[in-house]
Amino acid sequence: MIARRQRGMALIEALVAAVLLAIGLIGVIGLQARSQGALADAGMRAEAVIAANRLLGTMAVDQANLASYALAATGTPSARLQPWVDETRAHIPGAGMLVTVGAAADGRTRVAVTISWARKSGTAANAHSVVAYLAPAASS
Repeated sequence: MIARRQRGMALIEALVAAVLLAIGLIGVIGLQARSQGALADAGMRAEAVIAANRLLGTMAVDQANLASYALAATGTPSARLQPWVDETRAHIPGAGMLVTVGAAADGRTRVAVTISWARKSGTAANAHSVVAYLAPAASS
């Protein structure tokens, strides 16, 4: 009699185990998709840091022409800045760039570089800003 009541219990246990396994796999797939997005954002942020540092290095060497490196958010880059803009957009497709150059109170030049991008169209833009103070070149 007890054996008769137990009939089909193994099948039910197997079905419950399969459902729990499916729920776990769906969760893992969701986490994988989110981690891919985070990895892509981190890659773009690293490219933005590299691009900003490359521009700041160029500006530090060419201090006589610092004003020509300024770029408004929707502005057209100068001839000096165009190669950097092209290279940055090659690494960060659709990047927006803003470069401000101004005098600081202590005689140094304040440079702010902001690079923005959207990983997917229709999503909120990410941005990375770097601010540096360039000291006047030492005269020999």
